[in-house]
Amino acid sequence: MISDSCPKRIKVLHLIKSLGRGGAEKLIPETALVHDQNKFEFHCLYFYHQDQNILDELQAAGIQTHLIPAKNLELFFKIKKVKHFVLEQGFDIIHAHLPWAGILARFVGKELAIPIVYTEHNTWERYNKISYLGNRFTFKHQDVAIAVSNEVALSMRLNSIWDPYRRGGRLKVIVVQNGVNTEVFRRKSVENERIEIGRLGSGILGGVSLRERLGIPENACVIGKVAVFRSQKRLWLWVELAMRILKTCPETHFLLVGDGEWRERILSQVKKSGLEKNFHWVGVQKNVVPYLSLMDIYLSTSEFEGLPIAMLEAMSCEVPIVSTRAGGIGEVIQHGKQGFLTEIEEWEELEGYCIQLLQNPELQKSMAQAARDRVIEKFSMRRMVSELERIYTEVIEVGK
Repeated sequence: MISDSCPKRIKVLHLIKSLGRGGAEKLIPETALVHDQNKFEFHCLYFYHQDQNILDELQAAGIQTHLIPAKNLELFFKIKKVKHFVLEQGFDIIHAHLPWAGILARFVGKELAIPIVYTEHNTWERYNKISYLGNRFTFKHQDVAIAVSNEVALSMRLNSIWDPYRRGGRLKVIVVQNGVNTEVFRRKSVENERIEIGRLGSGILGGVSLRERLGIPENACVIGKVAVFRSQKRLWLWVELAMRILKTCPETHFLLVGDGEWRERILSQVKKSGLEKNFHWVGVQKNVVPYLSLMDIYLSTSEFEGLPIAMLEAMSCEVPIVSTRAGGIGEVIQHGKQGFLTEIEEWEELEGYCIQLLQNPELQKSMAQAARDRVIEKFSMRRMVSELERIYTEVIEVGK
């Protein structure tokens, strides 16, 4: 609730290229729901409209949204328009996400006396040449650079070594690891789901569980993944591992939540395998909790990551992780405690770890609880938001 008697709120403008359903985008409404909105007022300016977007979530979180249509290089012709928008709205801080928005924010910040905060969600080596060079040559023109993992922070420091980042000597690089709302992301039982379906009008007795709707047998174990279908996720390896696991554990089912440019190739690979009955693709889902609640193992084959939000959400829903040690994943998962890790190029070892968990229910159960305990202790949304609010407050004080 926002009090009518509270002092003037700090106006924060989130700046991001588009509002697709990636982890960086989803963090904007999820953090806003936990922020003290008696102290902060949030807006979001974006430039590229996608059909599958998070506009509803932003508005539900109390964030006012604004669109200035532009694509990549067109953004540089919008600097003046964004500058006037910032002045008209009277924002106190610009918080930019990902390289293109970050570059634009720095150009705007050079002309206005407004603090610039930037969150880097990935290592610089993974960006294309234009994004990389634009990021590097403008990087010093901001006040705080937030890295979502220690590996991302190291990447920023190494790539800026010949161009020390300074803006009046104020620029700081701070690690704020991603968080998850552990109250929202809780595992749902089949019975609870039946009751919720009944409340929607189907009748408790007539309610069909998600497992039944998907055609997954009651006692079948489920290995799953939530992702944007991009090349970095290496989902063709994920499907390859699934086919290998089925040779040892033929009753296992596999669940993919998400969509993207690799969809047709991945679905074609599944079809050619002749094992379609064991695979379930459900597309993009606004509420992923019911799907995470079906999973017994969260399997990730990524080549690179920042610190994946979907993995933290799975852990919060008591799903142990079997993954490559990509990006910040190794900062979250303690091998042998909340799951198992392999080196990125040793992805074939993931098969054995999945089979070990499938064949050892007690180990799976203990790791599931350890996964949730880990995010509650170290990766909660409240911890993340507290750190962001401290940064917002300090950067305004420094600029006075």
